[in-house]
Amino acid sequence: MYIKELKNCEEFIAGDKTVLRELLHADKIPDAGFRYSLAHATVKTGESSTPHALKTSEVYYILEGEGEMHIDDESEKVNTGQVIVIPPNAKQYIKNIGDGDLKFLCIVDPAWRKEDEIIF
Repeated sequence: MYIKELKNCEEFIAGDKTVLRELLHADKIPDAGFRYSLAHATVKTGESSTPHALKTSEVYYILEGEGEMHIDDESEKVNTGQVIVIPPNAKQYIKNIGDGDLKFLCIVDPAWRKEDEIIF
């Protein structure tokens, strides 16, 4: 059995400038039985992640706050309880447009690797 608490995950600034805590990564759990990574992300009030693209697919699940999601030439307001599908190689970023922190889960499949990310 594998259980991990968010509060015990080291916080760091990702390449796209979001505050991340990695919850799961398939390469870091022996015999994981899955191939994705899962991270908790925070974008502070008035800030945005840096435009970037992943070679892999990604899903955001908004836990708290309001944002404006940008994928390639499209943008859409997003908020708590919504899921956003980001196709591989899509230029993306999210802007916090709410009054508090924007918090969301990031699922990357297959698991995130630095060499699969391009920062613009």
